[in-house]
Amino acid sequence: MAEGDTLINAAIGAVATAVLSGFVPFAPLFGGAVSGYLEGGDRTAGLRVGVISGAIGLVLSAALFGVFFLFFVVFLAGSGAPRAIGAFGFLAFLGVLFTAVYMVGLSAVGGWLGNYVKYDTDIGS
Repeated sequence: MAEGDTLINAAIGAVATAVLSGFVPFAPLFGGAVSGYLEGGDRTAGLRVGVISGAIGLVLSAALFGVFFLFFVVFLAGSGAPRAIGAFGFLAFLGVLFTAVYMVGLSAVGGWLGNYVKYDTDIGS
């Protein structure tokens, strides 16, 4: 958890995103801010650890989404499964794309802001 432990700081930020996502809007922004604050370094390091934190959160979210998507297609689509897979596959693609931009983008901004708070405000002192 020391400065410069990029993967550990990114994982902590991803856990913060996961914990906050149930009840805090824009949770990836806060998770990225936690990882950027812990990372230290310059703004680029904060941005980088924010992106990594968002990518970790995205992988976890995509895995969870995949489980629910598979359940929906296999168990709820019934006999119309081949047509449903095509329609739901397109919607799943759009959902994953939106989620990727949302999670990774907000985490990157949060990482930059966390680094800013640490070094350029009185809050980080």
